[in-house]
Order: sequence, then structure tokens, then C-alpha cells
Amino acid sequence: MFGLEPWQFWAAMAITAFSGFVKGAIGFAMPMVMMSAFGSIMPATTALAALILPVLFTNIQQGLRQGPQAARESVVRFRWHIGMVIVFMLISAGFATRIPQWLMYLLLGVPIIAFAGWQLAGWPLQLPVHRQRRAEIVSGAVGGLYGGVSGIWGPPLIVYLLSIGIGKAEQVRVQGVVFLIGAVVLTVAHLYSGVLNAQTLPLSALLCLPAFAGMQAGFRLQDRLDLGQFRRWTLVLLVLTGGNLVRRALEIGF
Repeated sequence: MFGLEPWQFWAAMAITAFSGFVKGAIGFAMPMVMMSAFGSIMPATTALAALILPVLFTNIQQGLRQGPQAARESVVRFRWHIGMVIVFMLISAGFATRIPQWLMYLLLGVPIIAFAGWQLAGWPLQLPVHRQRRAEIVSGAVGGLYGGVSGIWGPPLIVYLLSIGIGKAEQVRVQGVVFLIGAVVLTVAHLYSGVLNAQTLPLSALLCLPAFAGMQAGFRLQDRLDLGQFRRWTLVLLVLTGGNLVRRALEIGF
């Protein structure tokens, strides 16, 4: 069954449904959940291939949940961040083999944990309006630099969105739109690399079904969360994301 034992296949279906639920509720962390769990039950290249299409299509679903017009408005509003992510991802991609990945993971994970922990402790960071454009450009540049080297570009965006205090629906929509950019690049790259092939592509496509089902359940939870609850769970998930980055840094570096 797609090169997997039956128990591996059904475990992958359950993991994908859960990761879709998390993404639907909070708007991110799907690749982190899937890759962390898949890596323990299947080969690394199969794990990477399996998550590609679910991540791509759930980001489309997330970004377009309020319709194409709302998605376009988010693109226009956060065009500086999106532009900086694209430009600096292209610039930094050439240095991917020169900069130690463990160092990049560590330098990204520690500040994320510090920011989220600071907010959870009751000391919110709110950017004044006159500094938001500068912060948007910086967060996009940082996200792009890390994205080109490590494949992780989302956390700086989430930190920025939390710092400007936008609404829950728009935050999730913007995350979907920005994450979609990277997901398209990832899909095209691995169609050429061979990671997505005749064996792994059907598996990745089939996993879109539990991903969509999980997303719908997560959306229902998201709709019931008030803004305070949503922000709190987002910060908790950021702490876990940062902790996972630090874990990977220590795992690779030592």
C-alpha cells in the first residue's frame, strides 16, 4: 500500500487528520506535526513527499475561506511582507549549503520561545502604527532569509501578526496566503527532485482527504474561540514550534 505497511498507512491518515485539525483551529503547524510524526514511522523522503500536497491544498483552503476578494485584500495589505519573503528566500537559498542548519534553527527557535513566553506571561507586545511598516518589512526579510536556508518561513509572520493585533479571521487568512507561496515552491521543487514520484504522489494526494476533514473540524473550533483564546493557543503553539526548532538544532549540531 504505497510502499507502506497497513499500520503505517492508517497511522499516516490519523496523523494527517490531526494536523489538519490543528491547522484549521490555529492556522499553522501542519508541516511540523506531520513531519515530526511521519519521521518516526516511514523513511524521511517518503515523509516529506507525503505532506507536500496536503500542505499545498489546505493552504489554498485556508487562504480562500472568506473568498478570493478577501484573500486579494490580505495580499495587498501585507504586500511588503510577502515581497520580502520572496526576495530574501531567493537570495538566501544559495547559502543553504554554507550556513549550518543547526545554527539557523537555534537562532530562530530561541527568539520565538522568548517572544511567546513573554506574551503568555502577561506582557503583551503591541507595535505602534507608525512602526508597523518597518516591522512588516523586517519580519518578511527575516522569514525569507530563514526560509531559503531552512525551509521555515512562517514564525516571523505569526510574531508580526500577533504584535499588530489583527483580527482572528484575517490572521488565519494571511497565514494561509503567505504559507501558500512556500508550499507552491516546495511542490514544484520536489516534482523536479524526484521526491514526488509515481509511488509517493498518490500517497500524498490521498492524504489530502483526512487533511481536509481535519481542517473542517478545526475551522469549527476556530469559530468558537474568542480572540483571547485564539491568541493564547497561538502562543502555546509558537512555544512548541520554537521548542521543536531548538530540538532539531541540538539533534543536528551535537
